[in-house]
Amino acid sequence: MLRREIPIFLAMIVGWFMVGEFFFPWAEAGGTEVQQMAVIITAASVVLGVANVIRINLLKVSRREKDWQYAMLLLAGIALMGFLGTVLPVVHAAVHGGAWKLGGFGLAGITSGTLFDRLYNRVYVPLSATMYGLLAFYIASAAFRAFRVRTPEAALLAVAAIIVMIGRVPIGEKIWDGIPLLTDWIMNVPNLAAKRAILIGAALGGIATGLKILLGIERNFLGSD
Repeated sequence: MLRREIPIFLAMIVGWFMVGEFFFPWAEAGGTEVQQMAVIITAASVVLGVANVIRINLLKVSRREKDWQYAMLLLAGIALMGFLGTVLPVVHAAVHGGAWKLGGFGLAGITSGTLFDRLYNRVYVPLSATMYGLLAFYIASAAFRAFRVRTPEAALLAVAAIIVMIGRVPIGEKIWDGIPLLTDWIMNVPNLAAKRAILIGAALGGIATGLKILLGIERNFLGSD
């Protein structure tokens, strides 16, 4: 029972501290302390998350599950970057003095010009850009499905999207100089109104969920109910 009641009690106390910080001056110090605790807990959770990723991928490699080779590459990358970013600087600070370089770049630390920095900016960043580039094809596929005019709402969405896309490129003004103005009107009037309605709905939903957590009604963060 305590495994459920204690987390609910802690969530309620922390939530009320954060709410009280905005309304009561005497609660400001407590709210600041709670935020600092949250930062520490978040940092610890990152470490636990990395450990969990390592555990899952080690099991995948040991069992030779599907795509276990990629799991091995992931583990090798974690080990290499962790060694360069944490272990090597400590060893360097304890044993060596001055700059520790090989082939024109630094070996210890994560600052600009180090091996860690080179691997991050010349391997990880391009790979991330590639993944985002691949998302363009999925977005195009989703747009194609969305533009299938089967209802009046879909027709309105398709017409508005076509106008906006044409108005955002130079050829749109060549076709008709009023297309950019129409595009701005669509973005600043109906689109902005719908966006604000969605944000208001999301805010109301967030407030309702927050009150349920503060009152101990919402328990999904426990992983059940």
